Amino acid sequence: MDNVVFLIMRRMRMPLLVLIGTYAVAMTGMALIPAQDAAGNPVPMSLFHAFYFVSYMSTTIGFGELPNAFTDAQRIWVSFSVFATVAVWLYAIGTLITLLQDTTFQRAILESRFRWRVRRLREPFYLVCGYGQTGTALVRSLTDRHQRAVAIDIDPERVNLLKLDNLREYVPALCADAREPSSLEAAGLRHPLCKGVVALTNVNEANLKIAIAAKLLHPEITVICRADSQEVEANMASFGTDYIYDPFDTFALDMAIAIQSPCLALLSKWLAGYEDRALDAPIFPPAEGRWVLCGFGRFGKAMYRHLGDQGLKLTVIEALPHKTGIPKEGVVHGRGTEAVTLEQAGIGDAVGLVAGTDSDADNLSIIMTALALNRSLFVVARQNHLHNKVLFERVGAQVVMTPSSIIADRIRVRLGTPLLAELTMLARVRGDDWACELVSRVVALVDEHPPHVWEITIDETDAPALCAMDRRGSPVTLEELSRDPRDRDRTLPLIVLLRMHDGARELLPAPDVRVCSGDRLLLCGRADASRSLAWTLRNLNVLDYVLTGNAAPGGLIWRWLARRRARTASGI
Repeated sequence: MDNVVFLIMRRMRMPLLVLIGTYAVAMTGMALIPAQDAAGNPVPMSLFHAFYFVSYMSTTIGFGELPNAFTDAQRIWVSFSVFATVAVWLYAIGTLITLLQDTTFQRAILESRFRWRVRRLREPFYLVCGYGQTGTALVRSLTDRHQRAVAIDIDPERVNLLKLDNLREYVPALCADAREPSSLEAAGLRHPLCKGVVALTNVNEANLKIAIAAKLLHPEITVICRADSQEVEANMASFGTDYIYDPFDTFALDMAIAIQSPCLALLSKWLAGYEDRALDAPIFPPAEGRWVLCGFGRFGKAMYRHLGDQGLKLTVIEALPHKTGIPKEGVVHGRGTEAVTLEQAGIGDAVGLVAGTDSDADNLSIIMTALALNRSLFVVARQNHLHNKVLFERVGAQVVMTPSSIIADRIRVRLGTPLLAELTMLARVRGDDWACELVSRVVALVDEHPPHVWEITIDETDAPALCAMDRRGSPVTLEELSRDPRDRDRTLPLIVLLRMHDGARELLPAPDVRVCSGDRLLLCGRADASRSLAWTLRNLNVLDYVLTGNAAPGGLIWRWLARRRARTASGI
Protein backbone atom coordinates (compact mmCIF):
# COMPACT_ATOMS: atom_id res chain seq x y z
CA MET A 1 0.00 0.00 0.00
CA ASP A 2 2.93 2.36 0.63
CA ASN A 3 4.04 1.94 -2.99
CA VAL A 4 0.53 2.68 -4.24
CA VAL A 5 0.29 5.88 -2.19
CA PHE A 6 3.78 6.93 -3.28
CA LEU A 7 2.94 6.49 -6.97
CA ILE A 8 -0.31 8.40 -6.62
CA MET A 9 1.33 11.31 -4.83
CA ARG A 10 4.26 11.40 -7.25
CA ARG A 11 2.13 11.38 -10.39
CA MET A 12 -0.71 13.55 -9.09
CA ARG A 13 1.39 16.08 -7.19
CA MET A 14 1.68 18.63 -9.98
CA PRO A 15 -1.98 18.37 -11.15
CA LEU A 16 -3.18 18.78 -7.56
CA LEU A 17 -0.91 21.79 -6.97
CA VAL A 18 -2.10 23.44 -10.20
CA LEU A 19 -5.72 22.69 -9.31
CA ILE A 20 -5.37 24.09 -5.80
CA GLY A 21 -3.54 27.17 -7.10
CA THR A 22 -6.19 27.86 -9.76
CA TYR A 23 -8.99 27.50 -7.19
CA ALA A 24 -7.16 29.84 -4.82
CA VAL A 25 -6.70 32.53 -7.48
CA ALA A 26 -10.34 32.26 -8.65
CA MET A 27 -11.66 32.43 -5.06
CA THR A 28 -9.39 35.35 -4.17
CA GLY A 29 -10.56 37.33 -7.20
CA MET A 30 -14.21 36.68 -6.39
CA ALA A 31 -13.65 37.81 -2.80
CA LEU A 32 -11.70 40.98 -3.76
CA ILE A 33 -13.85 42.25 -6.66
CA PRO A 34 -16.55 44.63 -5.35
CA ALA A 35 -20.06 43.10 -5.24
CA GLN A 36 -23.49 44.54 -4.50
CA ASP A 37 -26.71 43.40 -2.85
CA ALA A 38 -30.24 43.45 -4.31
CA ALA A 39 -30.62 47.13 -3.40
CA GLY A 40 -27.40 48.03 -5.19
CA ASN A 41 -25.39 48.60 -2.04
CA PRO A 42 -21.76 47.44 -2.11
CA VAL A 43 -21.33 44.11 -0.20
CA PRO A 44 -18.08 42.09 -0.24
CA MET A 45 -18.38 38.33 -1.06
CA SER A 46 -17.26 35.98 1.69
CA LEU A 47 -14.63 33.30 1.05
CA PHE A 48 -17.24 30.61 1.74
CA HIS A 49 -19.53 31.92 -0.99
CA ALA A 50 -16.52 32.31 -3.31
CA PHE A 51 -15.47 28.68 -2.72
CA TYR A 52 -19.02 27.41 -3.20
CA PHE A 53 -19.48 29.31 -6.46
CA VAL A 54 -16.08 28.35 -7.91
CA SER A 55 -16.73 24.69 -7.03
CA TYR A 56 -19.77 24.29 -9.26
CA MET A 57 -18.56 26.87 -11.78
CA SER A 58 -15.43 24.81 -12.60
CA THR A 59 -17.47 21.67 -13.20
CA THR A 60 -19.85 23.56 -15.58
CA ILE A 61 -22.94 22.02 -14.01
CA GLY A 62 -24.89 25.27 -14.12
CA PHE A 63 -24.68 28.84 -12.88
CA GLY A 64 -26.47 30.82 -10.24
CA GLU A 65 -25.08 34.16 -9.09
CA LEU A 66 -24.87 33.87 -5.29
CA PRO A 67 -25.68 35.39 -2.93
CA ASN A 68 -26.70 38.31 -5.16
CA ALA A 69 -26.55 39.18 -8.84
CA PHE A 70 -22.99 39.78 -10.05
CA THR A 71 -21.57 43.00 -11.28
CA ASP A 72 -19.96 43.25 -14.69
CA ALA A 73 -16.51 43.07 -13.11
CA GLN A 74 -17.41 39.81 -11.38
CA ARG A 75 -18.82 38.35 -14.59
CA ILE A 76 -15.64 39.19 -16.48
CA TRP A 77 -13.59 37.46 -13.75
CA VAL A 78 -15.92 34.43 -13.88
CA SER A 79 -15.46 34.22 -17.66
CA PHE A 80 -11.70 33.89 -17.31
CA SER A 81 -11.95 31.61 -14.25
CA VAL A 82 -14.26 29.08 -15.89
CA PHE A 83 -11.83 28.47 -18.76
CA ALA A 84 -8.89 28.17 -16.38
CA THR A 85 -10.56 25.74 -13.94
CA VAL A 86 -12.02 23.54 -16.70
CA ALA A 87 -8.59 23.26 -18.34
CA VAL A 88 -7.00 22.37 -15.00
CA TRP A 89 -9.65 19.70 -14.33
CA LEU A 90 -9.04 18.17 -17.76
CA TYR A 91 -5.32 18.12 -17.02
CA ALA A 92 -5.86 16.45 -13.63
CA ILE A 93 -8.34 13.87 -14.94
CA GLY A 94 -6.09 13.03 -17.89
CA THR A 95 -3.13 12.51 -15.56
CA LEU A 96 -5.28 10.27 -13.32
CA ILE A 97 -6.40 8.13 -16.27
CA THR A 98 -2.78 7.80 -17.42
CA LEU A 99 -1.81 6.73 -13.90
CA LEU A 100 -4.51 4.06 -13.79
CA GLN A 101 -3.29 2.65 -17.11
CA ASP A 102 0.36 2.63 -16.10
CA THR A 103 1.79 -0.89 -15.76
CA THR A 104 3.90 0.09 -12.74
CA PHE A 105 0.84 1.35 -10.88
CA GLN A 106 -1.19 -1.73 -11.81
CA ARG A 107 1.64 -3.96 -10.61
CA ALA A 108 1.77 -2.04 -7.33
CA ILE A 109 -1.97 -2.55 -6.90
CA LEU A 110 -1.66 -6.30 -7.60
CA GLU A 111 1.27 -6.66 -5.19
CA SER A 112 -0.59 -4.76 -2.49
CA ARG A 113 -3.66 -6.96 -2.96
CA PHE A 114 -1.48 -10.08 -2.96
CA ARG A 115 0.25 -9.09 0.29
CA TRP A 116 -3.12 -8.40 1.91
CA ARG A 117 -4.45 -11.81 0.90
CA VAL A 118 -1.35 -13.60 2.18
CA ARG A 119 -1.56 -11.78 5.51
CA ARG A 120 -5.18 -12.85 5.86
CA LEU A 121 -4.41 -16.57 5.49
CA ARG A 122 -5.59 -18.42 8.58
CA GLU A 123 -4.57 -21.95 7.57
CA PRO A 124 -1.13 -23.53 7.09
CA PHE A 125 0.15 -23.12 3.54
CA TYR A 126 3.11 -23.96 1.31
CA LEU A 127 5.01 -21.41 -0.78
CA VAL A 128 5.48 -22.84 -4.29
CA CYS A 129 8.15 -21.05 -6.34
CA GLY A 130 7.72 -21.80 -10.03
CA TYR A 131 4.36 -22.51 -11.66
CA GLY A 132 5.53 -24.55 -14.63
CA GLN A 133 4.46 -28.11 -15.32
CA THR A 134 5.74 -29.38 -11.98
CA GLY A 135 4.35 -26.46 -9.98
CA THR A 136 0.96 -26.76 -11.67
CA ALA A 137 0.72 -30.46 -10.85
CA LEU A 138 1.82 -29.90 -7.24
CA VAL A 139 -0.56 -27.00 -6.57
CA ARG A 140 -3.47 -28.96 -8.02
CA SER A 141 -2.67 -32.01 -5.88
CA LEU A 142 -2.37 -29.84 -2.75
CA THR A 143 -5.67 -28.08 -3.34
CA ASP A 144 -7.37 -31.39 -4.11
CA ARG A 145 -6.42 -32.40 -0.56
CA HIS A 146 -7.78 -29.05 0.69
CA GLN A 147 -4.29 -27.82 1.55
CA ARG A 148 -3.48 -24.17 0.96
CA ALA A 149 -0.72 -22.89 -1.30
CA VAL A 150 0.79 -19.59 -2.42
CA ALA A 151 2.44 -19.45 -5.86
CA ILE A 152 5.11 -17.16 -7.26
CA ASP A 153 6.49 -17.20 -10.81
CA ILE A 154 8.50 -14.82 -12.96
CA ASP A 155 6.36 -15.47 -16.06
CA PRO A 156 3.13 -13.38 -16.12
CA GLU A 157 1.46 -15.82 -18.52
CA ARG A 158 1.81 -18.65 -16.02
CA VAL A 159 0.36 -16.49 -13.25
CA ASN A 160 -2.60 -15.63 -15.47
CA LEU A 161 -3.12 -19.33 -16.26
CA LEU A 162 -3.24 -20.08 -12.54
CA LYS A 163 -6.12 -17.64 -12.15
CA LEU A 164 -8.00 -19.56 -14.84
CA ASP A 165 -7.34 -23.02 -13.35
CA ASN A 166 -10.32 -24.67 -11.71
CA LEU A 167 -8.75 -25.34 -8.31
CA ARG A 168 -10.63 -26.44 -5.21
CA GLU A 169 -8.94 -23.79 -3.06
CA TYR A 170 -8.07 -20.20 -3.85
CA VAL A 171 -4.34 -19.81 -4.52
CA PRO A 172 -2.83 -16.29 -4.22
CA ALA A 173 -0.29 -15.78 -7.00
CA LEU A 174 2.39 -13.15 -7.60
CA CYS A 175 4.40 -12.45 -10.74
CA ALA A 176 7.88 -11.80 -9.38
CA ASP A 177 11.41 -13.17 -9.29
CA ALA A 178 11.53 -15.74 -6.50
CA ARG A 179 15.32 -15.35 -6.29
CA GLU A 180 14.81 -11.96 -4.63
CA PRO A 181 14.34 -12.18 -0.84
CA SER A 182 11.80 -9.34 -0.93
CA SER A 183 9.58 -11.40 -3.25
CA LEU A 184 9.75 -14.39 -0.91
CA GLU A 185 8.86 -12.21 2.06
CA ALA A 186 5.94 -10.72 0.15
CA ALA A 187 4.73 -14.25 -0.62
CA GLY A 188 4.63 -15.14 3.07
CA LEU A 189 8.02 -16.69 3.83
CA ARG A 190 7.96 -15.24 7.35
CA HIS A 191 4.26 -15.84 7.84
CA PRO A 192 3.74 -17.90 11.03
CA LEU A 193 1.54 -20.38 9.14
CA CYS A 194 3.99 -20.98 6.27
CA LYS A 195 4.89 -24.68 6.57
CA GLY A 196 7.42 -24.93 3.80
CA VAL A 197 9.00 -23.54 0.63
CA VAL A 198 9.07 -25.61 -2.56
CA ALA A 199 11.50 -24.45 -5.28
CA LEU A 200 10.42 -25.90 -8.64
CA THR A 201 11.85 -23.58 -11.28
CA ASN A 202 13.62 -24.95 -14.35
CA VAL A 203 16.88 -23.23 -13.39
CA ASN A 204 19.10 -24.96 -10.84
CA GLU A 205 20.75 -21.70 -9.80
CA ALA A 206 17.36 -20.13 -9.10
CA ASN A 207 16.30 -23.07 -6.92
CA LEU A 208 19.62 -22.82 -5.10
CA LYS A 209 19.13 -19.11 -4.34
CA ILE A 210 15.57 -19.73 -3.17
CA ALA A 211 16.73 -22.46 -0.82
CA ILE A 212 19.52 -20.28 0.60
CA ALA A 213 17.18 -17.31 1.14
CA ALA A 214 14.53 -19.51 2.78
CA LYS A 215 17.02 -21.07 5.21
CA LEU A 216 18.55 -17.70 6.12
CA LEU A 217 15.29 -15.80 6.55
CA HIS A 218 13.34 -18.65 8.18
CA PRO A 219 15.75 -21.36 9.43
CA GLU A 220 13.04 -23.58 10.95
CA ILE A 221 11.00 -23.88 7.77
CA THR A 222 10.96 -26.99 5.57
CA VAL A 223 12.67 -26.42 2.20
CA ILE A 224 12.09 -28.76 -0.74
CA CYS A 225 13.99 -28.24 -3.99
CA ARG A 226 14.21 -29.62 -7.47
CA ALA A 227 17.72 -30.20 -8.80
CA ASP A 228 18.95 -31.70 -12.06
CA SER A 229 22.65 -31.68 -11.22
CA GLN A 230 24.63 -33.60 -8.62
CA GLU A 231 26.80 -30.53 -7.95
CA VAL A 232 23.73 -28.43 -7.20
CA GLU A 233 22.31 -31.20 -5.02
CA ALA A 234 25.51 -31.30 -2.98
CA ASN A 235 25.47 -27.50 -2.64
CA MET A 236 21.85 -27.54 -1.48
CA ALA A 237 22.50 -30.29 1.02
CA SER A 238 25.51 -28.42 2.46
CA PHE A 239 23.36 -25.72 4.06
CA GLY A 240 20.52 -27.92 5.29
CA THR A 241 17.97 -28.19 2.49
CA ASP A 242 15.49 -30.73 3.82
CA TYR A 243 14.52 -32.62 0.66
CA ILE A 244 16.12 -32.54 -2.79
CA TYR A 245 14.54 -34.30 -5.76
CA ASP A 246 16.16 -35.12 -9.08
CA PRO A 247 13.47 -36.36 -11.51
CA PHE A 248 15.93 -38.35 -13.62
CA ASP A 249 17.69 -40.07 -10.75
CA THR A 250 14.36 -40.74 -9.02
CA PHE A 251 12.86 -42.40 -12.08
CA ALA A 252 16.00 -44.41 -12.80
CA LEU A 253 15.98 -45.72 -9.23
CA ASP A 254 12.31 -46.67 -9.58
CA MET A 255 13.13 -48.61 -12.76
CA ALA A 256 15.93 -50.43 -10.98
CA ILE A 257 13.52 -51.37 -8.17
CA ALA A 258 10.93 -52.53 -10.73
CA ILE A 259 13.55 -54.83 -12.29
CA GLN A 260 14.66 -56.22 -8.95
CA SER A 261 11.33 -56.19 -7.04
CA PRO A 262 8.25 -55.76 -9.29
CA CYS A 263 5.75 -56.12 -6.43
CA LEU A 264 7.52 -53.47 -4.37
CA ALA A 265 7.40 -51.05 -7.30
CA LEU A 266 3.71 -51.80 -7.82
CA LEU A 267 2.96 -51.30 -4.11
CA SER A 268 4.68 -47.91 -4.13
CA LYS A 269 2.67 -46.82 -7.17
CA TRP A 270 -0.62 -47.90 -5.64
CA LEU A 271 -0.03 -46.22 -2.29
CA ALA A 272 1.12 -42.98 -3.94
CA GLY A 273 -1.49 -43.01 -6.71
CA TYR A 274 -4.52 -40.82 -7.30
CA GLU A 275 -7.74 -42.29 -5.97
CA ASP A 276 -9.81 -41.17 -8.95
CA ARG A 277 -7.68 -43.19 -11.38
CA ALA A 278 -7.57 -46.90 -12.13
CA LEU A 279 -5.05 -49.17 -10.46
CA ASP A 280 -1.73 -49.37 -12.30
CA ALA A 281 -1.01 -52.72 -13.86
CA PRO A 282 2.25 -54.41 -12.83
CA ILE A 283 5.23 -54.04 -15.14
CA PHE A 284 8.03 -56.56 -15.52
CA PRO A 285 11.10 -54.97 -17.13
CA PRO A 286 13.61 -57.51 -18.46
CA ALA A 287 16.22 -58.36 -15.84
CA GLU A 288 18.62 -59.93 -18.35
CA GLY A 289 19.81 -59.03 -21.82
CA ARG A 290 20.88 -55.90 -23.66
CA TRP A 291 19.30 -52.47 -23.30
CA VAL A 292 19.76 -49.66 -25.82
CA LEU A 293 19.91 -46.12 -24.37
CA CYS A 294 19.22 -43.28 -26.83
CA GLY A 295 20.55 -40.05 -25.34
CA PHE A 296 23.35 -39.73 -22.81
CA GLY A 297 22.34 -36.50 -21.13
CA ARG A 298 21.23 -36.18 -17.51
CA PHE A 299 18.46 -38.74 -17.91
CA GLY A 300 20.60 -41.13 -19.93
CA LYS A 301 23.42 -41.01 -17.39
CA ALA A 302 21.01 -41.75 -14.52
CA MET A 303 19.50 -44.71 -16.38
CA TYR A 304 22.96 -45.94 -17.35
CA ARG A 305 24.12 -45.86 -13.74
CA HIS A 306 21.11 -47.60 -12.15
CA LEU A 307 20.55 -50.17 -14.91
CA GLY A 308 24.26 -50.93 -14.87
CA ASP A 309 24.01 -51.66 -11.13
CA GLN A 310 21.50 -54.41 -12.02
CA GLY A 311 24.10 -56.16 -14.18
CA LEU A 312 22.42 -55.35 -17.51
CA LYS A 313 24.35 -54.96 -20.78
CA LEU A 314 24.01 -51.40 -22.08
CA THR A 315 24.62 -49.77 -25.45
CA VAL A 316 24.48 -45.98 -25.69
CA ILE A 317 23.48 -43.93 -28.73
CA GLU A 318 24.35 -40.23 -28.57
CA ALA A 319 24.40 -37.50 -31.22
CA LEU A 320 26.94 -35.32 -29.38
CA PRO A 321 29.14 -37.73 -27.41
CA HIS A 322 32.04 -35.31 -27.01
CA LYS A 323 29.69 -32.86 -25.33
CA THR A 324 27.77 -35.22 -23.07
CA GLY A 325 30.52 -37.71 -22.37
CA ILE A 326 31.39 -41.22 -23.52
CA PRO A 327 30.67 -44.28 -21.36
CA LYS A 328 33.41 -46.84 -20.80
CA GLU A 329 31.77 -49.35 -23.20
CA GLY A 330 31.87 -46.78 -25.98
CA VAL A 331 29.08 -45.05 -27.84
CA VAL A 332 27.23 -45.32 -31.14
CA HIS A 333 27.26 -41.92 -32.84
CA GLY A 334 23.78 -40.78 -33.93
CA ARG A 335 20.34 -39.75 -32.70
CA GLY A 336 18.72 -43.16 -32.83
CA THR A 337 15.95 -42.05 -35.16
CA GLU A 338 17.56 -43.87 -38.08
CA ALA A 339 17.29 -47.62 -38.52
CA VAL A 340 20.99 -47.84 -39.39
CA THR A 341 22.03 -46.37 -36.04
CA LEU A 342 19.70 -48.67 -34.09
CA GLU A 343 20.91 -51.74 -35.97
CA GLN A 344 24.50 -50.73 -35.27
CA ALA A 345 23.60 -50.63 -31.57
CA GLY A 346 22.18 -54.17 -31.78
CA ILE A 347 18.47 -53.37 -31.52
CA GLY A 348 17.56 -56.68 -33.14
CA ASP A 349 18.63 -58.80 -30.17
CA ALA A 350 17.99 -56.15 -27.47
CA VAL A 351 15.35 -56.65 -24.75
CA GLY A 352 14.84 -53.02 -23.73
CA LEU A 353 14.92 -49.51 -25.18
CA VAL A 354 15.22 -46.14 -23.45
CA ALA A 355 14.23 -43.17 -25.63
CA GLY A 356 15.65 -40.47 -23.39
CA THR A 357 16.54 -37.41 -25.45
CA ASP A 358 15.27 -33.92 -24.61
CA SER A 359 13.17 -33.84 -27.81
CA ASP A 360 9.72 -35.45 -27.77
CA ALA A 361 9.70 -35.70 -31.56
CA ASP A 362 13.01 -37.59 -31.56
CA ASN A 363 11.83 -39.91 -28.78
CA LEU A 364 8.65 -40.78 -30.66
CA SER A 365 10.62 -41.40 -33.84
CA ILE A 366 13.13 -43.59 -31.99
CA ILE A 367 10.38 -45.75 -30.52
CA MET A 368 8.50 -46.20 -33.80
CA THR A 369 11.69 -47.09 -35.71
CA ALA A 370 12.90 -49.48 -33.00
CA LEU A 371 9.57 -51.29 -32.71
CA ALA A 372 9.53 -51.76 -36.46
CA LEU A 373 12.85 -53.59 -36.10
CA ASN A 374 12.05 -55.47 -32.88
CA ARG A 375 8.42 -55.79 -31.70
CA SER A 376 9.36 -57.52 -28.42
CA LEU A 377 11.19 -54.54 -26.94
CA PHE A 378 10.36 -53.22 -23.47
CA VAL A 379 10.19 -49.47 -24.13
CA VAL A 380 10.87 -46.65 -21.68
CA ALA A 381 10.06 -43.21 -23.10
CA ARG A 382 10.91 -39.75 -21.85
CA GLN A 383 8.06 -37.25 -22.31
CA ASN A 384 9.28 -33.68 -21.90
CA HIS A 385 6.00 -31.80 -22.46
CA LEU A 386 2.59 -32.65 -21.03
CA HIS A 387 0.70 -31.65 -24.17
CA ASN A 388 2.25 -34.65 -25.97
CA LYS A 389 0.61 -37.11 -23.59
CA VAL A 390 -1.79 -38.50 -26.20
CA LEU A 391 1.06 -39.25 -28.60
CA PHE A 392 3.07 -41.17 -26.02
CA GLU A 393 -0.01 -43.14 -24.99
CA ARG A 394 -0.35 -44.40 -28.56
CA VAL A 395 3.30 -45.01 -29.44
CA GLY A 396 3.49 -48.32 -27.61
CA ALA A 397 5.80 -47.55 -24.65
CA GLN A 398 5.33 -49.63 -21.50
CA VAL A 399 6.66 -46.87 -19.24
CA VAL A 400 6.55 -43.11 -19.87
CA MET A 401 8.69 -40.79 -17.76
CA THR A 402 7.46 -37.21 -17.32
CA PRO A 403 9.90 -35.20 -15.14
CA SER A 404 7.30 -32.72 -13.90
CA SER A 405 4.86 -35.44 -12.81
CA ILE A 406 7.56 -37.41 -11.00
CA ILE A 407 8.67 -34.45 -8.91
CA ALA A 408 5.09 -33.32 -8.22
CA ASP A 409 4.07 -36.81 -7.06
CA ARG A 410 7.08 -37.18 -4.78
CA ILE A 411 6.54 -33.80 -3.16
CA ARG A 412 2.79 -34.42 -2.89
CA VAL A 413 3.47 -37.62 -0.96
CA ARG A 414 6.11 -35.93 1.18
CA LEU A 415 3.78 -33.07 2.15
CA GLY A 416 0.56 -35.06 2.42
CA THR A 417 1.69 -38.35 4.00
CA PRO A 418 5.32 -38.12 5.18
CA LEU A 419 5.17 -41.61 6.71
CA LEU A 420 4.60 -43.09 3.25
CA ALA A 421 8.14 -42.15 2.27
CA GLU A 422 9.35 -43.88 5.45
CA LEU A 423 7.33 -46.97 4.52
CA THR A 424 8.89 -47.11 1.05
CA MET A 425 12.43 -47.05 2.43
CA LEU A 426 11.69 -49.71 5.06
CA ALA A 427 9.89 -51.92 2.53
CA ARG A 428 13.01 -52.14 0.35
CA VAL A 429 14.71 -54.06 3.16
CA ARG A 430 11.87 -56.58 3.44
CA GLY A 431 12.13 -57.77 -0.15
CA ASP A 432 9.70 -58.58 -2.95
CA ASP A 433 7.93 -61.51 -1.25
CA TRP A 434 6.82 -59.28 1.60
CA ALA A 435 5.62 -56.66 -0.89
CA CYS A 436 3.67 -59.26 -2.91
CA GLU A 437 1.84 -60.38 0.21
CA LEU A 438 0.92 -56.81 1.07
CA VAL A 439 -0.22 -56.18 -2.52
CA SER A 440 -2.61 -59.14 -2.17
CA ARG A 441 -4.05 -57.67 1.04
CA VAL A 442 -4.51 -54.26 -0.59
CA VAL A 443 -6.27 -55.79 -3.60
CA ALA A 444 -8.71 -57.49 -1.23
CA LEU A 445 -9.67 -54.10 0.22
CA VAL A 446 -10.11 -52.00 -2.93
CA ASP A 447 -11.81 -52.59 -6.23
CA GLU A 448 -10.47 -50.73 -9.25
CA HIS A 449 -8.94 -47.60 -7.74
CA PRO A 450 -5.84 -47.06 -5.57
CA PRO A 451 -6.41 -47.22 -1.81
CA HIS A 452 -7.01 -44.17 0.29
CA VAL A 453 -3.82 -43.49 2.29
CA TRP A 454 -3.83 -41.27 5.36
CA GLU A 455 -1.94 -40.53 8.56
CA ILE A 456 -3.17 -40.23 12.14
CA THR A 457 -1.35 -38.67 15.07
CA ILE A 458 -2.66 -39.80 18.44
CA ASP A 459 -3.05 -36.41 20.07
CA GLU A 460 -5.78 -34.08 21.27
CA THR A 461 -6.40 -32.84 17.73
CA ASP A 462 -6.79 -36.09 15.78
CA ALA A 463 -7.77 -38.49 18.58
CA PRO A 464 -9.16 -36.71 21.67
CA ALA A 465 -11.31 -39.70 22.68
CA LEU A 466 -8.39 -42.12 22.54
CA CYS A 467 -6.19 -39.69 24.51
CA ALA A 468 -8.89 -39.46 27.18
CA MET A 469 -9.06 -43.25 27.34
CA ASP A 470 -5.27 -43.41 27.59
CA ARG A 471 -5.28 -40.99 30.54
CA ARG A 472 -7.72 -43.28 32.32
CA GLY A 473 -5.26 -46.14 31.98
CA SER A 474 -7.46 -48.15 29.60
CA PRO A 475 -5.27 -49.54 26.81
CA VAL A 476 -6.63 -49.70 23.26
CA THR A 477 -5.25 -52.08 20.66
CA LEU A 478 -5.13 -51.71 16.89
CA GLU A 479 -7.62 -54.55 16.53
CA GLU A 480 -10.13 -52.69 18.71
CA LEU A 481 -9.63 -49.45 16.79
CA SER A 482 -10.26 -51.28 13.51
CA ARG A 483 -13.79 -52.26 14.53
CA ASP A 484 -16.74 -50.67 12.75
CA PRO A 485 -18.31 -47.99 14.99
CA ARG A 486 -21.75 -48.95 13.63
CA ASP A 487 -21.29 -52.68 14.19
CA ARG A 488 -18.38 -53.69 16.39
CA ASP A 489 -18.55 -57.25 15.16
CA ARG A 490 -17.33 -56.08 11.77
CA THR A 491 -13.84 -54.89 10.88
CA LEU A 492 -13.21 -51.72 8.92
CA PRO A 493 -11.63 -52.20 5.46
CA LEU A 494 -8.20 -50.80 6.36
CA ILE A 495 -4.62 -51.87 6.96
CA VAL A 496 -2.24 -50.27 9.45
CA LEU A 497 0.93 -50.03 7.37
CA LEU A 498 3.30 -48.34 9.76
CA ARG A 499 3.41 -47.33 13.42
CA MET A 500 5.91 -44.82 14.75
CA HIS A 501 6.35 -44.90 18.54
CA ASP A 502 9.06 -42.90 20.33
CA GLY A 503 11.08 -42.73 17.11
CA ALA A 504 10.86 -46.48 16.45
CA ARG A 505 9.19 -47.63 13.21
CA GLU A 506 7.15 -50.82 13.02
CA LEU A 507 5.95 -52.19 9.68
CA LEU A 508 2.53 -53.85 9.67
CA PRO A 509 2.14 -53.86 13.47
CA ALA A 510 0.29 -56.78 15.03
CA PRO A 511 -3.42 -56.38 15.89
CA ASP A 512 -2.72 -56.69 19.63
CA VAL A 513 -0.30 -53.74 19.66
CA ARG A 514 -1.44 -51.04 22.06
CA VAL A 515 -1.86 -47.51 20.77
CA CYS A 516 -0.47 -44.74 22.98
CA SER A 517 -0.58 -40.97 22.97
CA GLY A 518 2.06 -39.56 20.63
CA ASP A 519 1.95 -42.51 18.21
CA ARG A 520 1.77 -41.86 14.48
CA LEU A 521 -0.06 -44.33 12.25
CA LEU A 522 0.00 -44.76 8.47
CA LEU A 523 -3.08 -46.52 7.13
CA CYS A 524 -4.58 -47.48 3.79
CA GLY A 525 -8.01 -48.70 2.82
CA ARG A 526 -11.29 -47.31 1.65
CA ALA A 527 -12.16 -43.67 2.10
CA ASP A 528 -15.25 -44.49 4.20
CA ALA A 529 -13.00 -46.43 6.59
CA SER A 530 -10.99 -43.28 7.33
CA ARG A 531 -14.17 -41.38 8.18
CA SER A 532 -15.43 -44.16 10.44
CA LEU A 533 -12.09 -44.40 12.23
CA ALA A 534 -12.01 -40.63 12.72
CA TRP A 535 -15.46 -40.88 14.35
CA THR A 536 -14.16 -43.51 16.74
CA LEU A 537 -11.07 -41.49 17.64
CA ARG A 538 -12.99 -38.28 18.29
CA ASN A 539 -16.16 -39.47 20.03
CA LEU A 540 -15.74 -41.00 23.49
CA ASN A 541 -19.14 -42.72 23.42
CA VAL A 542 -18.37 -44.31 20.05
CA LEU A 543 -14.97 -45.48 21.31
CA ASP A 544 -16.64 -46.93 24.42
CA TYR A 545 -19.09 -48.85 22.22
CA VAL A 546 -16.26 -50.19 20.08
CA LEU A 547 -14.41 -51.39 23.18
CA THR A 548 -17.26 -52.67 25.38
CA GLY A 549 -20.37 -52.83 23.23
CA ASN A 550 -22.11 -50.32 25.52
CA ALA A 551 -24.10 -47.96 23.28
CA ALA A 552 -24.35 -44.92 25.55
CA PRO A 553 -26.55 -41.97 24.48
CA GLY A 554 -24.55 -39.16 23.02
CA GLY A 555 -26.34 -35.81 23.34
CA LEU A 556 -27.31 -33.94 26.50
CA ILE A 557 -31.03 -34.55 26.01
CA TRP A 558 -30.55 -38.25 25.33
CA ARG A 559 -28.34 -38.64 28.39
CA TRP A 560 -30.92 -36.82 30.52
CA LEU A 561 -33.67 -39.10 29.20
CA ALA A 562 -31.51 -42.17 29.88
CA ARG A 563 -30.88 -41.10 33.50
CA ARG A 564 -34.56 -40.37 33.99
CA ARG A 565 -35.51 -43.76 32.54
CA ALA A 566 -33.00 -45.43 34.87
CA ARG A 567 -34.38 -43.64 37.93
CA THR A 568 -37.92 -44.57 36.95
CA ALA A 569 -36.94 -48.21 36.48
CA SER A 570 -35.20 -48.33 39.86
CA GLY A 571 -38.23 -46.75 41.57
CA ILE A 572 -40.56 -49.39 40.14
